[in-house]
Amino acid sequence: MNLYEYRIMIVDDEPELRRMVAGFLKKEGFVQVVTAGSCQEARTVFEREHPHLILMDVMLPDGDGFSLLRKLHEKSEVPVIFLSARDEDENRLVGLGLGADDYVTKPFLPRELILRILAVLKRVYRVRDGAEDQRVIALGDCRIDLRSGVVSRQNVRTETEEIQPPAEVTLTAKEYAILEKLAANRGQIVTIDALCEAVWKDGNYGYENTLIVHIRRLREKIEQDASHPRHLLTVRGLGYKLV
Repeated sequence: MNLYEYRIMIVDDEPELRRMVAGFLKKEGFVQVVTAGSCQEARTVFEREHPHLILMDVMLPDGDGFSLLRKLHEKSEVPVIFLSARDEDENRLVGLGLGADDYVTKPFLPRELILRILAVLKRVYRVRDGAEDQRVIALGDCRIDLRSGVVSRQNVRTETEEIQPPAEVTLTAKEYAILEKLAANRGQIVTIDALCEAVWKDGNYGYENTLIVHIRRLREKIEQDASHPRHLLTVRGLGYKLV
């Protein structure tokens, strides 16, 4: 599990707690952390960032986490871990009954929270994605999600030594078709004719030069050095393969 792949959202009205939790999440390797201090802000951030997991307080200034969970689950089955000073059994049962994945009582140990997050991510995404369902491809520091057509890459450290969130680019329709065909035959040679058929689907050939252009643009998105590809390789005279 590459932790930098997962975007975590913290919803809590205490700025200091948000900073503290975000700090040790990033220290553990979760470089994609977003925060919100209210239900309204959480809905806005959720729509913009599409987090993979939410850490949510029960008591919020403009509502409660239980109601917010219901609203968010109308749009997505994103896993949620409640963080709350409440530790009554009834509140735990309400949260879990609404579909929360875990319930952690404040104060908590940072390591305990990390372990609970890891357990939820492993359980939810392994099952939901069918062991990634071969729809998420990892190539070095590059991650390609064929479900959304998004390529993300973990950036190197900056001059300030801070790891920045992965940069994201979107595949075009033809790049997607090329990559999907190569991924379905990963490690094997896919002929130029087979790729042209997968992309243009009209049975007529003569697209080789256009295919070369798309391959070059695709390499610019998925390779660290497009001029010296390590993953999308040319097999001279035959075609290409993804390794």
